[in-house]
Amino acid sequence: MKVRLDKYLWAIRIFKTRTQAATAIDAGKVKWGGADVKASRIVSVGDSYEIKTEARKWVIEVTALLENRVQYSEAILHYIDLTPVELIDAKQKSSFSENSGKRLSKQGRPTKKNRRELGEILDDL
Repeated sequence: MKVRLDKYLWAIRIFKTRTQAATAIDAGKVKWGGADVKASRIVSVGDSYEIKTEARKWVIEVTALLENRVQYSEAILHYIDLTPVELIDAKQKSSFSENSGKRLSKQGRPTKKNRRELGEILDDL
């Protein structure tokens, strides 16, 4: 079976759409052996890729080919995540500051209790 790189990255759920995968590859955010690759590159078992997404940096090794998008629990069986722990921890620490005054994304509007607590903090300043 032959699978294009953009299709493989979409199928294993690194990117939400195949277009996003192809755009990232063209922008040089996907590397194979330190070199830029094309979206049309044929993926082989044992290949190792470095991928930069908005969420995090990935280092993956292909363990099996996948042509169609499947659910996450099945998709993770087709690659090994070799990303160093330092890269994952650094991204998580830099994305949130406790005393920044900002809510976490997708948390929704503050509740009445949150609003009262925020008011008390601002009154103390």
